[in-house]
Amino acid sequence: QVQLVESGGGLVQPGGSLRLSCAASGTVFRVNDMGWYRQAPGKERELVAVIGSNGGTTYADSVKGRFTISRDGTKNMVLLEMNRMVAEDTAVYYCNADLRKSRYGRFEDYWGQGTQVTVSS
Repeated sequence: QVQLVESGGGLVQPGGSLRLSCAASGTVFRVNDMGWYRQAPGKERELVAVIGSNGGTTYADSVKGRFTISRDGTKNMVLLEMNRMVAEDTAVYYCNADLRKSRYGRFEDYWGQGTQVTVSS
């Protein structure tokens, strides 16, 4: 069984910062991409940032220069540092990992439960 456990959401004022973390636990053999997605009320889930196993990153245009994604491969953990936050960053943030549970298993997508991030004064 594999679980993605997220932490770090909450309420922050405009211009403030938050840090999200997500750790993959359970039977994990290898992790490929890890990333963060978000879904605001009435909108579709969208990519925020993703980081590959080689450290390559991709960001949504709306967060470039403000958010930084990083990972700790030894702990199968991904972090998202969010700075200069704005009201439009308000959403439920979901952790995602593309991983396999055994040497010969196939890579599959896993999702965390989501953590609420609210930017408001």
